[in-house]
Amino acid sequence: MTEARVVLVTAPDADVAARLARALVEERLAACGNVVPAIRSIYRWEGSVHDEGEALLVLKTRAARVDALRARVLELHPYQVPEVLVLPVEAGSDAYLAWIAAETS
Repeated sequence: MTEARVVLVTAPDADVAARLARALVEERLAACGNVVPAIRSIYRWEGSVHDEGEALLVLKTRAARVDALRARVLELHPYQVPEVLVLPVEAGSDAYLAWIAAETS
């Protein structure tokens, strides 16, 4: 396993996801953020099932930056309970993994 991590964050729309990505990249908490503009989320919230459009933000960072990244997402995100899921990266291109490390140092 590498030190790289992929972090998934849903947002109400692509503009919010892009603003989150820009802030996290500018603060070197993430090397990059990919905005997937149109996803459909079906979930239970406060006793009701919701079916809504959202955007997905896919962030790349290092394990050492995850706690700070998560805290910043919680500060900036408009949702009461934002999704912040951290996934380990088993392997990847050596050059890309080195780039993630360099950009989040």
